[in-house]
Amino acid sequence: MGEIDIPRAVVLLSGGLDSTTCLAIAQATGYECYGLSFDYGQRHRVELESAQKLALQAELADYKVIPVDMRGIGGSALTDNSIDVPESESEGIPVTYVPARNTVFLAYALGWAEVLSAKVIFIGINALDYSGYPDCRPEYVAAFQAMANLATKQAVEGEAISIETPLINLTKAEIINRGSELGVDYSLTVSCYQADTKGRACGLCESCRLRKKGFEEAELADPTLYV
Repeated sequence: MGEIDIPRAVVLLSGGLDSTTCLAIAQATGYECYGLSFDYGQRHRVELESAQKLALQAELADYKVIPVDMRGIGGSALTDNSIDVPESESEGIPVTYVPARNTVFLAYALGWAEVLSAKVIFIGINALDYSGYPDCRPEYVAAFQAMANLATKQAVEGEAISIETPLINLTKAEIINRGSELGVDYSLTVSCYQADTKGRACGLCESCRLRKKGFEEAELADPTLYV
């Protein structure tokens, strides 16, 4: 008998709660997973260090960290230290939105997926308990999918690469419960926008508030280290 052809998937891995859960779901679904992280000039490196540890633990088929200089254009509290990370609720799209970030990341993922002959890209974006970023909406994913179907040799030849967003319609509590069922160790993840060099979370930024709320509503202990 020949070897079983296991379908491949590229998984975007930030080191945060959502992307780590997304990776666990992709592996549980039966995909051979290839992890992709970005050193894009983010405010701190501990999230990226977390992603690298999680990738090692997950025993991925391959893992890459791609350098992308988004600090060169700035425009976000995550890529410009002169813009403070807000620690209270604000109106509209917050300054932690990084212009075009998901489009840039998905473009790289699409390219690598085609090189690998992968059938799927997993991204852990969410449109319920989230910060209101425009590139986390179902409409955005549908638009990128349409573009991907036009832009790749693989799709034109009849093997479209699917953009999978298993978390998009889940609350943070539902995401945490799903990940816990799959054995995700959330103590290894970093969500805080301004974590210190030891990975301790501020507990005040919007990402921290959403994470805290998620664990409370999931009725699970929050393993996050706070300052």
